[in-house]
Amino acid sequence: MAIAVGDKIPDIQVMTTGRGGPVHVQTGEVLGSGKVVLFAVPGAFTPTCSDYHLPSYVIRQDELKAKGVDTVACISVNDPFVMDAWGKDQKVGDAVVMLADGNGEFTRAVGLEMDGSGFGLGTRSQRYAMVIDDGVVTTLSVEPGAGMTVSAADAILELL
Repeated sequence: MAIAVGDKIPDIQVMTTGRGGPVHVQTGEVLGSGKVVLFAVPGAFTPTCSDYHLPSYVIRQDELKAKGVDTVACISVNDPFVMDAWGKDQKVGDAVVMLADGNGEFTRAVGLEMDGSGFGLGTRSQRYAMVIDDGVVTTLSVEPGAGMTVSAADAILELL
């Protein structure tokens, strides 16, 4: 069963990249304080994710901050090296925290996994965005299909 509005975000170990390389972090620490927008993509460097989804949050970072968002984070079932390289390629800087859910543990815990084996991707995350206030999900927008209509930054801005 998928996580729902009113649920507490699970505290799962994922990875990000620090100055010295990959760093283990707990989702409870990264996502559990303040107003957080977490969005998930099926894969780094994939066309829709690179052309639209991630850039929408980088471009709209000031508008998100103006609406009270403290942290914007992107999570994907990829390793931390790929997420770091993708963030650099997309010139994310400090606008988005890039989280690697390499084993898909967070994705499974929130019940939003996707079978991408037909595309050679294996188990991945569905495309979604959620707003989390002090560790509790207040908005959850899961894409109903292959497009991107409810999880881009502009759609989330309308809900804030």
